This record gives sequence, structure tokens and C-alpha cells, in this order.
Amino acid sequence: MCGIAGILYSQAISDPAEEKKTALSLSAMQSAIAHRGPDGRGTYISPSKHAAITHTRLAVIDLSDSGQQPMSSTDGRYTISYNGEIYNYKKLRTQLEQSGEEFSGNSDTEVILKLYATKGENCVHSLRGMFAFLIWDEQTKRGFAARDALGIKPFYYRNKGGVFAFASELRAVLASGLSSQRISSRGVLSYLQRGSVTEPDTAIRDIKALPAGSYLYWNGGKSKVVRYWKPRFETVMYQPPKAIEMTRTALEHSVRAHLVSDVPVGIFLSGGIDSSVLVALATKLSRKQINTYSIAFEDPAWNEGDIASRVAQHFGTNHTEFLMTPEKARPLYSKFLEAIDQPTIDGFNTFCIAKLASEKGEKVVLSGLGADELFAGYKSFSVLPDMLDKSAKLAKIGFIVRPILNKIDTYLSGKQRRIADATRQPDSLVAAHQSLRGIFSNSEADHLTKVVCSKTAKRALINEPSHATLADSISDLELSVYMRNQLLRDSDVASMAWGLELRVPFVDRVFVEQISAIPSSLRLAENKQLLKACMPELPDWVVNRPKQGFRFPFDQWFANEWHDMPLPETPKWISLKPWYRRWSLTVLQDWKARYVK
Repeated sequence: MCGIAGILYSQAISDPAEEKKTALSLSAMQSAIAHRGPDGRGTYISPSKHAAITHTRLAVIDLSDSGQQPMSSTDGRYTISYNGEIYNYKKLRTQLEQSGEEFSGNSDTEVILKLYATKGENCVHSLRGMFAFLIWDEQTKRGFAARDALGIKPFYYRNKGGVFAFASELRAVLASGLSSQRISSRGVLSYLQRGSVTEPDTAIRDIKALPAGSYLYWNGGKSKVVRYWKPRFETVMYQPPKAIEMTRTALEHSVRAHLVSDVPVGIFLSGGIDSSVLVALATKLSRKQINTYSIAFEDPAWNEGDIASRVAQHFGTNHTEFLMTPEKARPLYSKFLEAIDQPTIDGFNTFCIAKLASEKGEKVVLSGLGADELFAGYKSFSVLPDMLDKSAKLAKIGFIVRPILNKIDTYLSGKQRRIADATRQPDSLVAAHQSLRGIFSNSEADHLTKVVCSKTAKRALINEPSHATLADSISDLELSVYMRNQLLRDSDVASMAWGLELRVPFVDRVFVEQISAIPSSLRLAENKQLLKACMPELPDWVVNRPKQGFRFPFDQWFANEWHDMPLPETPKWISLKPWYRRWSLTVLQDWKARYVK
């Protein structure tokens, strides 16, 4: 896991002044991603002076110097800067060697480089893992960038005036000095509506995110983005025993793949089903004792520390627990604000537990992220169908309801306004999903966006999913909107802030493709029935325990120990309760002060 950055030029760098400017930009970009790769740094300037690429390394596979980046092919034609892990790289290497390729080291980076040299853009279909990379072709003066299927690793870029700047983090693109640093009203609007900026937009107007499951070609100042993967639920009518067997086999293969490392691998353990599944399988599949990490609270209503410790003891892991208090959390919150790359309402929990693992010397950890989206662990799977049903009934008298809602909008609560938004689009699953997961209603977000950006914005377009069942469409939305834009993005930034690689076995392309063939009636049965059924090792006190999300008691902290935290100004009709509304505006204000001109 690493940090990547660089600049491509349609016109070669032609004089000493331009060379100096490029060197300064590259150095600033490298410094901005230094936390992502504490084990090494490298730079590359192409002989043609069309490309300047940098890299910071977190050594996980092939710890020797042969894994250093940027890495060039033996003939000098191709050069790569890559962030991620390819779990099937040994298999791919063997195939390449059988076709006559020779290797100088043992890294997965070299495998990608040679695979691209032989297959071109089709190389992405062979890669199992998480990745974001750019390959420069010195012969054709073209750049090729790609991002993994589900969007675990980020790739940001700015393409303007024949200059293409890219990086693992938004702040590194800003550090190049090439961006206008003007805030994106559309990005801010989507953040206020959903709690995260919806890709390909970012919170900066002239910087974009390469969408998950996409690759990009850059040539002579022009770029073209191609989508190569998206979730498909083409089901086969398996019987329950077969579905259970398939899920178990696919899980074991994914966890085994994610344990591939030349350094120890730990696990974030909450005590819930998802992380307990990883612990149960990892302790079975690994020859080494597994390290587990959890956060505990004094208040029993929030504390999962006891159950996490019990799971760790049951499976024999080396467990470390950190007792979190509002007094300990306050200075960490300040560091979190410095670390985040874009405004978000999530990620602080991951930031804190990543700090704990990093301080214990861990470099790689597994997380149970993704299981809720694939096995119906969220209330959205039961609530959204009911919302759509009620909206459809109201639609019959919509000509009466809508004018009334418009007139009384400022008298409604925030939750009521979001529900009203959904009723205005009775056939839209996307609108219902936003209503359920939203932060501010459309009218509230419009007003606040105008205050923050001095202008309104068009809403980010999210396509309505269309699958055989409503449950599959909900799963698609949770994967492609909530998980991708918020959970994965925040997990990457929060873990890499401490130089820690976070792996997500449930968010694996091969695993997702395998279990997507299982009918939604089985895969998305309520309360993760399929996932529980394939894991008989889990004790009853884990399986039958009510779901409890891994989050902090911010509402209590804001009311008590954190009451002196500055309160954002909003009109009286926009309430700052629940806590996440206050949080979202506080984070946005701090982020804007740091990065926007």
C-alpha cells in the first residue's frame, strides 16, 4: 500500500525554469502523501520530459529494494506508480513466466507492469485485489490509469491545458499548485445530502475522481474514461444447502487471499458478525497467531469491548483494547480533521482504531466492511420497500399532497423533510435511499450550499438500479453509493493516515461475483441468515446478538463534554439535531478553511 502522484504534459518540459517548477510541484505532491508510504520514496522524470511521477511506499509484499517505485520495464518503455495489493499476483506471475517473461524481483507491482505490456487495458480483468495505478508509455506518450472494481483505492486527477495531475489523495493534487482550489457547489450539495461527495465529483471544482471499476487513457491533453466492471445479479436457483456451501467456499478463498503478506496481518474486531467471521476464518487459515484490535466505552449502551474480548478469547487471538473517553477523543478529533481528504460524516471510528493498530506495529489489518451490503445487514433492506409502497399510495393524491408539503416545508423536522423528498419522487429508489440515509433534505441542502459556495448547484446524477428484484437493487445502491463514496473512501484515508493498509475481504471482486449468483431470497434474507448459516464455528452468543453499529456516542459528547465546540450558524428552520448535522457542517467549515481559496 502506497501513495501515488504525478504530472503528465502534452508538451515536453522545455527549459530550466519549467523543470524547476515541475520539481517543486512533484516534491510538494510527494510530501502530501508521505504518510501513505513511510518505507520509501521515489521519483521518475521521463527521458522525453513529458512525465514526472512520484511514489511513497508502504512495504507489504517484497520488502526488498526490487519493489521500489516508480518502477520501469527493462526496456524503459513503461513506468508505473501503483497503490494497492494484487492477491493473485503469484498465479499471474507464473502465467507470464510460462509465456517467456522474466522477473527481476518478487513484487506484485512488476506483475502489473508486465501484464499491461502484454494485454494493455485488458490487464484489469485479471487483477484480483485493490488497486489504483498509472502507467506511462514513453514510446506513445500516453498515460493509462485504472482503479479496482469496487473502488477500494482512490485515484484523483485534474486534466486541463494539456497538463494531467493525479494522486492518491485530493490534497496531493492541490499541492501540485495546478488546481484553482475553487470549491465545487455540486460536490458540497451531494455531501450535505448524503454525508459524502458522490464520485466522479469531488469537493474541488476542477478535480475529479476516477470512478470505481473504470480505467482512463490520457493522450495529448485529452482523457477518456471507460467503465469495465459493475455489479451484476444474474442468479441461479440454488437450493439453501448449495448456497451455504458456495458462500462458505467463496469466503474462505477471499480471506486466504487477503492474508497474503510478507508482514503480519491483524483484524479490526467489533464483536459483531462480520468481524467475527473474519477472525474465525483467519485463525483457521493462518499459521500465525492473529492480532485483533477493538475500542471500548465506559457506557454499556455503546460498549462492544466485552463481546469483542470474548470473541478474541474464544478464537485465541492476541487482543488489544483501547478504552475511549470523550477526553481522549477530543484531541484525536483535531488530528482527524487534519487527516481527512474531503469532508465526511464518517471515518473517525476507523481513524482511532487504526491509530491503535499502528502504534502496536501493525502494517496490515482486515475489516468486515462490505458484509452488510451483500447480506442485508442494514435496515434499508426492510425499510425501503415499505417507503416505496407508501409513496406509491400517496402518489395517487400527489396533486393534493405536494402543494401542501411545499407550503409547510419550513415547519417540518429534518427527518420529515427528507421523507417528503421521497414522496415527491414515488417511483425512485434512489430518492428513497437518500431520504433514509440523508443528512439534510433537498431544500436544506440547497440553502446551505448557497451559503457555503455562494451559488446553488445541480444534483449529482445517480442512476436508478434495475435488477430482477428490489432487494438486489437496494444491495447495488448500498454498494455503489454508500459503501463506495463513504465507507471505502473514509477507511482508506483514516487507515493510511497512520501508514496502515486496510483490507476488506467482503469487498473482493471475485467474491462478489461468486455470491451474486445466489438468489436474493437466500443471499439477502433478513439478519444475514446466509452468512450466519455458513459459519457454524460462531458461538450462539455472537450469532443471536442484536446488530449494533460501530460508532461513537457523539450525541452524548456534543451535549456534555464537547458542548463548547463551536456551533455552526444555520437559520432557525434548519435544526442541527441529530448530532451528524452539526458534525457535517463543522467538518465542512474546517475543510474549506484548509483547502479552498
